[in-house]
Formats: sequence, C-alpha cells, structure tokens
Amino acid sequence: MRRFLLSLSSFVLLVAPLQAHDGDHTHSPVAAVKPAAMYQPTAMPDRIVLTWTGDPTSTQAVTWRTSTEVEVGLAEIAVADGGPNFGENAKQLTANSQALKTDLNTAHFHSVNFTELDPGTRYAYRVGDGTNWSEWFQFSTAAAEHEPFSFIYFGDAQNDLRSRWSRVIREAYRDAPKAAFLLHAGDLVNRAEADGEWGEWCGAGAWLNAMMPSVAIPGNHEQARDESGARRLSHHWRPQFAFPENGPKGLEESCYTLVYHNLRIIGMNTNTMLEEQAVWLDEVLSENESQWVVCTFHHPIYSTGKSRDNAEIRALWKPIFDKHKVDLVLQGHDHTYGRTGFDVPDELDSEDKVPAKTASPKLDADSAGDRDIENVPTGVQVVDEEHGTIYVVSVSGPKMYDNSRHKFMKRLAEDTQLYQIIHIDDEVLRFEARTAVGELYDAFELKKQAGSINRLVELEPEVKEVLRPAVTDKELTKTSIGKLIIASADKNGDGFLTEEEVPEENRGGFPEADKNRDGKLSAEEIDAAIEAAKAAAEQ
Repeated sequence: MRRFLLSLSSFVLLVAPLQAHDGDHTHSPVAAVKPAAMYQPTAMPDRIVLTWTGDPTSTQAVTWRTSTEVEVGLAEIAVADGGPNFGENAKQLTANSQALKTDLNTAHFHSVNFTELDPGTRYAYRVGDGTNWSEWFQFSTAAAEHEPFSFIYFGDAQNDLRSRWSRVIREAYRDAPKAAFLLHAGDLVNRAEADGEWGEWCGAGAWLNAMMPSVAIPGNHEQARDESGARRLSHHWRPQFAFPENGPKGLEESCYTLVYHNLRIIGMNTNTMLEEQAVWLDEVLSENESQWVVCTFHHPIYSTGKSRDNAEIRALWKPIFDKHKVDLVLQGHDHTYGRTGFDVPDELDSEDKVPAKTASPKLDADSAGDRDIENVPTGVQVVDEEHGTIYVVSVSGPKMYDNSRHKFMKRLAEDTQLYQIIHIDDEVLRFEARTAVGELYDAFELKKQAGSINRLVELEPEVKEVLRPAVTDKELTKTSIGKLIIASADKNGDGFLTEEEVPEENRGGFPEADKNRDGKLSAEEIDAAIEAAKAAAEQ
C-alpha cells in the first residue's frame, strides 16, 4: 500500500506541470520578476517602519534598509506645520547601522530613536544618507493627558503577503485612519529568513508602516534554525524592528512591555523561555498602574485550530492573567477566528469540543454550516466569574485551517480574513472584528466597574457566522487520497507534505500543486492536483 501511495504521489507531482497552460497561445509569456530583483536594496531607503523603544509621549523609533554602499544612515525630524518650509528647522541624527546577509542579498539596516519630543505633537521626518532621501512622513506623539484612541490588531499575515494580505491592512486603514498603532500577533511571514517575504510584508503596509507605529511579537514562523539545529529568532527581526528591551534577558525585543495612554501592552514570545516569562509577567502586572491591560502573543491559551492545544502555556500564564484580571489577550497561530466570553475552562477535555463529525450545536440546520447570527445574545452578559479576561484568536492572511469549535467560544469563523479595531475611551473598551471587505463580524464592549470585573456587553454583528458545512456520513466514507498519501509519507508528522518529504526525482510538480505557496501540500491540494492531472491526461 505504501509503495502504491508513493507511486501515486509521484504521478501527481510529475503530471501536475501539464496544467501550467490555460489554452493555446501564440505569444511568449513574460518572465516572472524574481524576488532577488524585486527586493534588491539600493541607496534609496525602503522598508521604513515606525516602532517604539520608549515612552510614546516623547520618543519615536524608526528603522529602514539601504544597500551596503550607504555606510552612514541619517534621519531628519521637524515639527510639522501647514506650510512647505517646515524642514528648514529640521534636526539631523546619525543612525545605528548594521549589515544583514540574507538569502537574496546583503543590505544595511539603519535605526534612529527620536527622543525629547513634545507630547501631543505632529512631527515630520525623513531618512536617507544626505543625498538620497525618503519622502517626508508624519507621526504624532501620544498626548500627555489620556484621551480616546484606537489601535488595529492583526492575526497571522504569513502567506501571499503582497497579493492577498495587502488588501486587509489597507482596508483596516480605511476603517481606522487615525489609529495610534498596529499590533501584529506573530507569523508576519512564512519563512523566517526569506528576504523576499519580508519585502512583501513591508510592501503590503508600504507608507502606512512609516506613519503608524507597529507593535509586533514573533510567531513560530519568525523562528529559524542555527548551525546546531536549535531554533532561534529570525536574523531579520531585530534589524527590521526597534522594540523595548525590558523583558527577560535573552528575549530582547521579542518580549517587552510599553504603555500608551491608559493602556499597558505586554508582548510575549511563546517560542521559548516560557517559565522565565511567567515570572517576568507577574512582576510587570504586580507593578502595573495602567487602567487597561492587553497581552499579545502567538500561540493561544485556547486554541481554535482543530486538534491543537497549548496546555503548557495555559498552565503557566493563565493563572497570572487570572490573578491580575488582565482585560484582553490577543493571539494568532490557528488561522481561524475564535473569541471567548468570561466563562472559560482551566482545562480542556473532549466535552469542550464539538465532535469532528458534526457541526456546532448552535448551527442553523438550514444555513449549510453557518451558525445563526444571534448565536450569543446581545446586551449585558450576566456571568458570575472571578477573573474577566477575554481571549481572541484571529487571522488576517489567506491561509485557513479547520476550527476546533470549542463550545465556550462566543463567536467563531473559518475561511475569513479579519482585522480588529480596538477603541479605548476612559473606562470603556470597544472591540470590533471586521472582514477583509469591512463587514462587522464580531463586536463587544468592556466597561470598568469599581471593585469588580469588567462588564461585558455583546454587540450585534452585521453578518452570519462563517463555518464550513457539517460533515455528512456520506462524506465521511469518501476516501481522500491526499490524506492517505500524507499518512504514508509525512515524516515530520505535521499533517502536510513538504518538498523535502517528496523523492527528489519527483519534485518537479511541487510548486504547481502548492496553490497557497506555503511550502507544503495539504490533503486538499494533493486531491485537487490529482483531479487536475487526471483531467489533463484525458485530453
């Protein structure tokens, strides 16, 4: 059987390239622009990203990239006004610069931290080398006094960044053009050291990254392996971003905390040193004086990905969230959407999940798998809970998984690209999850209550819950050849077939079969390639 399946796999990968044509054409196709050419650094600055290393009321950091011929990077900053001569009084700073050798090129990355800025002030800045300058960009420092503000949260971008993720970040900007910052919960890219993917990520946000600061933490796809095989943070991370270095030693700029107005943001790294971060987290929260606390990290406390569970993270970190009554936890990784209320379990068992054979018990039988729009009542939710933390998992890129459909989740989604806008106005936090076309998919408010946990108010979404149809008995008996092939040849046990797991002589059709370009084949992609190959062979 194994020999048969591997032979079938070879058939798929060998025949798939026959599908490359879509008819008889007399013209010669234009050659694809390769990443090495598309993302070649020059003396002109690119990949300009605003971040913070310190107090948002008085500092602002910026990083950018050039070719190695630019040995000294410069930045100029001035108070912006309505006239064209604002730059005459610009202050010039010299950047800290470092070389980064990537799979495509060697480039210089530059970093400047603007300090001693005035609160609540609009500034203009540009970066360059004295001859080659970027355009002037603008940003505003946080006001000294607390005032209403919003920020935008993204789950995994990861795949097809240029073609399919770009629309999400740009639609989010249309909805919240005055947002204070962008928050990314890991897996910004798919391959940690693929410079072309970092180029796509920067290009998708483009000038927005240079005007709206980013707050990001690394996911598992920002991890690579060193020469010994040990996993480490991508070499791109620290040159590309400038974040606070106030976390545990060894996790500089990947675990940190900062305060924006009345919000404390805590970003953590779920890839390593979990126990050390637990100690640090407890210390940070014990000293916290901010009104609101939002924690963000990649691997969820409550996974929404089918057959996934991060029990170690939950056991280490959730008791600390409970102890300090953290308001909101923003996560990624599972390529689905799920949002809890206050009633969450400490441990998961089979009763917490909807059986794989059936859809959610809240499914409307006539909706082909979509739960009724009112799957949770709107209005004030009366829950006698001690802790009051809301957990969210989301995805912004096009790669999608099956949802675990935990019964305690208040809102779920599959096959839906989302962005989230969080608005804070004194004692009220409003959360909105919106689809890539701007539809309100999920919403709630948290309201501070003296001496008690927050009051949770569920708000009415605009669209029905999007879940795949329930699996019928007939469909359960249908054999997926792709699943059989993966079961036979999947050496690393991740449920996919990587190019390395395919015999070298049969890898020619891999790129064509890999429709979502994530470097591995799913059972669905293999099945689709088999059907297409059969059709091509019959013509």
